[in-house]
Amino acid sequence: MRYFFEDYAFDTDRRELQHGSSVVATTPQVFDLLGYLIRNRDRVVSKDDLVQAIWNGRIVSDAALTTRLNAVRSAIGDSGEAQRLIKTLPRKGFRFVGIVRESNKPSTAAVSGDPAGSPTPGLPIPNCPSIAILPFANLSSDPEQEYFADGIVEDITTALARFRGMFVIARNSSFTYKGRVVDVKQVGRELGVRYVLEGSVRKAGSRVRIAGQLIDAETGAHLWADSFDGALQDVFDLQDRVTSNVVGAIAPTLMLAEIKRAERKPTENLDAHDHYLRGLASVRLWTRDGNSRGLDYFRKAIQLDPHLAAAYAMAAWCYVRRKLHQWMDDPAAEIGEAKRLARQAVDLGQDRALPLCMGGYVLGLLERDFDESAALIDRSLAINPNSAYAWSLSAWVRIWRGEPDLAIEHAAKAERLSPLDPSMYSILAAAAYAHFLLHRYDVASSLAEQARRGNPNFVLGVYIAAASNALAGRIEVGQRAIAGALECDPGSRLSNLKNLAPFERPEHFTLFADGLRKAGLPD
Repeated sequence: MRYFFEDYAFDTDRRELQHGSSVVATTPQVFDLLGYLIRNRDRVVSKDDLVQAIWNGRIVSDAALTTRLNAVRSAIGDSGEAQRLIKTLPRKGFRFVGIVRESNKPSTAAVSGDPAGSPTPGLPIPNCPSIAILPFANLSSDPEQEYFADGIVEDITTALARFRGMFVIARNSSFTYKGRVVDVKQVGRELGVRYVLEGSVRKAGSRVRIAGQLIDAETGAHLWADSFDGALQDVFDLQDRVTSNVVGAIAPTLMLAEIKRAERKPTENLDAHDHYLRGLASVRLWTRDGNSRGLDYFRKAIQLDPHLAAAYAMAAWCYVRRKLHQWMDDPAAEIGEAKRLARQAVDLGQDRALPLCMGGYVLGLLERDFDESAALIDRSLAINPNSAYAWSLSAWVRIWRGEPDLAIEHAAKAERLSPLDPSMYSILAAAAYAHFLLHRYDVASSLAEQARRGNPNFVLGVYIAAASNALAGRIEVGQRAIAGALECDPGSRLSNLKNLAPFERPEHFTLFADGLRKAGLPD
């Protein structure tokens, strides 16, 4: 059996791990550990599972296990910090989260990216200039400046995405290539874009240099390359120059004036912007501690610049995540604060996509006013139609409002704009709910299973898997899903289901509750 993920091939018959045309040296134990994680990627495996499978039940110290896991991650270009392919779930275990393809065909050639040995089939190229902005290399002497380089890329991505004449891949998919040596032709195929922008950032004292190169992903030809130097306080102007040069290189007939109109400096206060970027880096760790640090950074950014709408929006979102994960210490006070921050974000960010989108969703979720929520997200998408995140949130809002057809359409747009999104499980789960409301239980259960593979702890995804399978007559499958949901959230009950699934239409809530009742969710 051969397993393919990213540009690696794991061959169990030849006991080889290949990266491109090279064989990666691994010890037998590291090879077996990686194989066990890949074969059991549909679930979280515990330390006891690993000890039993790899060490035949012998006593193994935590340090020894950590050392072997680090060696596995190193072999596949991952790390304990990034956890791009192997995720650690505190107090639960480990899970391989990469997208895997399987083949029973014998290995006859070097890894080409798919089981047949031919280039990976690509997504269709849009009929407009399409681009992916890859993570820029941090050339600063301080590795702590990584967040700054990532922030530069995020700002350039946002500026290009505002231009309606372009198709811009979402940041979440582009950043799956972070820390990897990539073939731009492969990137173009995997993301379905014609152009790729690479670059670097060097921050030294009060000076910044941003370098970029634009590449035709079909031919590999360099279309444009340049570097821009300036003082730190001019960083937004440098970003604007990169953006304008990219547009000028790939779409000379497009109106640069529209980009200039859309460009807005997020804040005049560079310290506030710095704290905002640090907050984004923290919350994207997707941990409780990262969420808490992010909230602290966003609050500090607000103190430094009380008009920074995006910081209010992200702070409100941090509170929502605390609510969804049951991390709140004082739910009533924290929910009240989240509403205040979200309202402030919307009031301050009348012409900004992120505050309108994020603030609108938080208000809808907490105030149960999904009409206002949908209107605010629609305004956000009018400003930035390339926001995969906004399309995803819009899909969820349409589900709660009882518009499943529209939810399917919006989820599909989110998936196309970010085909490698680490949060794809949320997009798939939204599509599953929409098909469920249309009584397409087999389609819903299939999508829910894909979502569950992406994140087995995403309770909304587990619930829709349980309900759709139960109503399709697969009661035992639904019961197993409910057991998983109760493991993630022991307090789950039909009586408090409205907190998690705020359907506006009574018939939709009744349908959902009926499916969960059949699957065994307690009253």
